[in-house]
Amino acid sequence: MLLLSLAADLTFFQDSWEFLMNRRELSVDALLQPHNEHIVLLPVAIEILLLHAFGMSSAMPEFVVLTALLLATAVLVFVYVRRRLGEWPALMAAVLLLFVGPAWQDLLWPFEIGFVGSVLCGVAMLLALEREDARGDAWAGVLLLLSLAFSSLGLAFAAAAIVDVAQQRRRLGLRRAYLAALPLLLYAAWYAGWGHEAEGHVSLHNVLVSPRFVLEAATAATEALVGMSGITDQPVGQAAWGPALLVLLLAALAYAWYRRALRPSPRLWPALAAAATFWFLAGFNFIAGREAWSSRYLYAGAALVLLIVADLLAGTRPGRRALLVAGAVTALAAASNLVPLRDGHDFLEAQTVLTRADLAAIEIARDSVDPSFGLTPEVAGTPFLIDVNAGEYLEAVEEHGSPAYTPAKLAGAPEYGRVQADVVLAGALPVSMQTEGGGGAGANSAGAEGRCETIPPGGGRPLALRSGATRIELRPGPPATIRLHRFAATEFPLVSEGVVGGSTTLLHIPSDRARRPWRLRIDAARGATACG
Repeated sequence: MLLLSLAADLTFFQDSWEFLMNRRELSVDALLQPHNEHIVLLPVAIEILLLHAFGMSSAMPEFVVLTALLLATAVLVFVYVRRRLGEWPALMAAVLLLFVGPAWQDLLWPFEIGFVGSVLCGVAMLLALEREDARGDAWAGVLLLLSLAFSSLGLAFAAAAIVDVAQQRRRLGLRRAYLAALPLLLYAAWYAGWGHEAEGHVSLHNVLVSPRFVLEAATAATEALVGMSGITDQPVGQAAWGPALLVLLLAALAYAWYRRALRPSPRLWPALAAAATFWFLAGFNFIAGREAWSSRYLYAGAALVLLIVADLLAGTRPGRRALLVAGAVTALAAASNLVPLRDGHDFLEAQTVLTRADLAAIEIARDSVDPSFGLTPEVAGTPFLIDVNAGEYLEAVEEHGSPAYTPAKLAGAPEYGRVQADVVLAGALPVSMQTEGGGGAGANSAGAEGRCETIPPGGGRPLALRSGATRIELRPGPPATIRLHRFAATEFPLVSEGVVGGSTTLLHIPSDRARRPWRLRIDAARGATACG
């Protein structure tokens, strides 16, 4: 309920628009084209299903699916840990995973259904392998295939399956290798047909420094689990808590192993293989923005850390005092992690305002906007709408409804959204301003009685303008500034500075689908006349 309440005021974000703009209809290419090197077959299929069932006016159906996957993953982690440590440690592990706030992108951004789905099916595969029978192996193969179909993170669990087959080869034979081989063959077929077209970032430098990446990723995941990090673009553990915590944990485990107080589960090696594969592959493909502490990597890393710790401690039964201490730590970690979760929500909420305002501007200008008009960062005020252009968006709105503000709601939106809507609207209509030298006050005002207004020196109250042409004649003197806004309340987002005194500017505003007038302010030292 917490996640759904946080998601109630959010809309589609960043990469989700690539699916909504380019993959709205079911086709082989829509399902199998890679996205950032990942296979996204199941996320695209889910997006298409939700789009046709519920439309595009609300993102809540996506949030419901994401929350369901997160809950299901927590249940499977609970089962995994309970088999090794008992019910109370299992409950604590599930709580830590559900409240891993630094992984807010995975918890509050439905596009990350890909990563979450891969983890869900991967943990389910590991549980199926524990059956050690033909039915369990068959289910493991199916679950591995589903993990790979959610995202290429499934390769980490394929490595776990390979290790399990090799580990159990003497007792169970190698015939069960099919459970990993068949899904990997299908993944290879996808890569040969579509996946190789994606831009890759593997380099010798990335490979050589990948051990450091793995150490940073393990540190970041551990720190995120216990509530010692926040939402930041700086390395998680910048206060040295993460590295110190990881070193302390490893030292304690090494000492316990030396004293033979630990008897790790044989299932430790598949879990370690999954974690190592995930972090090494991420390190091999590193580029700026994909740091080891990136929020979207923390959920999978945290889940794998929990599995590894459970396997390391398998068979131990903590006493009452230890459970009380662990419970207190869990409660503190969950409470601490609400802070980055809320910060993540606030970031997405601000992006939601910009998204709905920018899209509202496109809809208002739909009668004249160029279909190729795009929401570039300079126009949109955010870099997260680069997949949206007017033609495809308006087509999607016709088919599936609109997530944008109505003109009435845009007028009541936060000011920064209204400011950006004016910028988008000016480019989408488009609003034009052409200045020519000469002219002067009164030069063309004759015969325009009743349609002209004199602007006193230094400016005056803003003039209300409708669509059409307005002629602005500046008296000779210092350069002037012409300002224009519509939905913004206090700012004038559209500014033309240094307009030469004595010149004439023709301002043209195409008609659109909103009744709200534009407001024109002219700051001229010698005054001006506006006609039209």
